[in-house]
Amino acid sequence: MGNATGAEQKGWNALHFAALMGGNAALAVGPLFVRHADSGPVSAGFWRLLLALPVLFLLARLNREKLSGFTPTTWWAMAGAGVFFGLDIASWHIGIGMTRMANATLFGNSGSLVVIAVGLYALHRAPRAGEWLAFALAIAGSAILLGRSLEIGQQTLIGDLFCIAAGLLYAGYILLLQKPRAELGSWALVAWSSLAGAPVMLVTALLLGEPVWPTLWWPLVALALLGQVTGQGLLIYAMRHFTPLVFGLALLTQPAIAVALGWVAFGEALVPIDFLGMAMVGLGLALARSTQD
Repeated sequence: MGNATGAEQKGWNALHFAALMGGNAALAVGPLFVRHADSGPVSAGFWRLLLALPVLFLLARLNREKLSGFTPTTWWAMAGAGVFFGLDIASWHIGIGMTRMANATLFGNSGSLVVIAVGLYALHRAPRAGEWLAFALAIAGSAILLGRSLEIGQQTLIGDLFCIAAGLLYAGYILLLQKPRAELGSWALVAWSSLAGAPVMLVTALLLGEPVWPTLWWPLVALALLGQVTGQGLLIYAMRHFTPLVFGLALLTQPAIAVALGWVAFGEALVPIDFLGMAMVGLGLALARSTQD
């Protein structure tokens, strides 16, 4: 998570905040394309990483980011982060097909709580009063968004558990990237971690007996460009400018976007209380952001 876990970050501006929210919006759209893909869900994750690689390395080169000559510690950290990320996407894509889009997105970001806790521990302080309130609002709002889904039954619960596992793996990915951020730019970091994660996803897909080669390419290309290039690229760019609390709570805006997409694309019911949940998450994020000013 770069410097965001080691010191208070207050050098943000409108561009940084737009990157933070834009990255979350791009990632929230991901489940829509996974459901449209005719490959297996883990295979879709493999193509997400593989198809994004040429674009990511090109962007790193165009931005004059360092792409080689790293220390062994950095190489190992990137490799470990790639493994965590590959397993995260594999688990999340399996869960997407077994639960609501809002659940998949929220539980897929459950690791944000771990990131917040580790970040505050690194700062050697407890959350401030305003941060506690922001945290409570975001969690309560998220609980409202997913509350009705948890009652659907065992199949949904299994999907939720896969997404929770994905969230914890994603936290490991973020934390392992702390040291590499000192040497790498944002695009290079996403590129190398994607390269390390792609073989993990391919092997997992083959072990699960999934069809790997698709006949429908547009969902996978969209997933690569929006989820991996735009989503991960913008989030890693934004990380250094925000405290762990703001960054972690920003991840919880994804269910608000996903629940709306689920309603539009798949007819998943959206009722007035869902709007209340969205508003509470947004208010929590705004309050947390104001504590950085």
